[in-house]
Amino acid sequence: MNDDWKHDRVGAARRGENPMVLARMPSGYACIGDTQFLPGYCVLNSDSGANHLSDLPLNERTQFLIDMSLLGEAIMQACAPLRVNYSIYGNADHYVHAHVTPRYAWENDSAVKLPHWRYPLDSWSRPELAYSDEQHGELRERIRAALVKLMAEAQGSAPERGAVHRPLG
Repeated sequence: MNDDWKHDRVGAARRGENPMVLARMPSGYACIGDTQFLPGYCVLNSDSGANHLSDLPLNERTQFLIDMSLLGEAIMQACAPLRVNYSIYGNADHYVHAHVTPRYAWENDSAVKLPHWRYPLDSWSRPELAYSDEQHGELRERIRAALVKLMAEAQGSAPERGAVHRPLG
């Protein structure tokens, strides 16, 4: 498979050419990670064209963060990790995207306390840890199915347009 789509992941997703897309979400594209050294690792790519989360209007920013949390919940349901970590960096790829990373009991004690980026560099490039349909297709489908269900539930429970939200407490 040609990897040209990696140079413009969002554009490729819009064109239906990004093979990592799990689902179209209101704010962008939920994608399974290219590497799966932490099974279920996903990325939410914003479809906004913004470089920074703070560049998004408040309603779009809110939607992106809701979508990120739904992706994390889908990973929790599909993978049963100890927890899910959420991170938004933008250091290497200059568009809004969030890393949604499951963390597991089987991880080394020192590794689990650090961001997933602190794993050895070769974890990101070793062929045996790369996503493949053969090895990760079933996991991908479980995440996708959970995400589609959660999005439908969220859409059904959305407050009526114009509803007033008041802080708790």
